[in-house]
Amino acid sequence: MDFYFLLLSLFFPRIILLAYFLMEKLPQNTLPFWGDVALGVFIPRALILIFIYENMGYNNIWFAAHLAALVLTYFTGGTRGVRWRRRRAARD
Repeated sequence: MDFYFLLLSLFFPRIILLAYFLMEKLPQNTLPFWGDVALGVFIPRALILIFIYENMGYNNIWFAAHLAALVLTYFTGGTRGVRWRRRRAARD
């Protein structure tokens, strides 16, 4: 897999997926095309994890880094994380 794809997809997953799709350089995977599109729109980090798993395996530092980014984004980013922090601050 391309180093720049792995590095930049940590920070800008949707933009990088779109750019690599337009350049026709997406990594090989076993998902059908509609699965690539659906995951790319709704859960792009999961699609990138699938790419890494199928091309490099799960015993890889890139897999761990992207999994950590997925977990951190899910629990601390967006409106859900903001509401959680506000509730927690209000209790303290």
